[in-house]
Amino acid sequence: MRVVSTDQAPAAIGPYSQGIIVNNLFYSSGQIPLTAEGTMVDGDVASQTHQVFQNLQAVLKEAGASLHTVVKATVFIKDMNDFSAINEVYGEYFDTHKPARSCVEVARLPKDSLVEIEVIALVK
Repeated sequence: MRVVSTDQAPAAIGPYSQGIIVNNLFYSSGQIPLTAEGTMVDGDVASQTHQVFQNLQAVLKEAGASLHTVVKATVFIKDMNDFSAINEVYGEYFDTHKPARSCVEVARLPKDSLVEIEVIALVK
């Protein structure tokens, strides 16, 4: 196992890593809409989802992967009524490559964010 860590994404806010590589698979921790400096993105769910994808791209890059090598994404949302807005942003990042995905409404997310996404990706 190899721990993945980058200062281009927010530091872990608990006893976990930004991601782990095992063999040729990268497993990310869930990313919420914190900036790399640790500031929560205010605004609507679309703005928060864009920040989540910036964080995911940073940890994927550090792992030697990319959005194009993601095989599975799990999306956690605070309100299923936000599904279409999140889906629209999601489609901007996964436009031609469409990994498997689950989407789950949850009661609460860390720092009261509206969205959290984790991915599994192939490492080149």
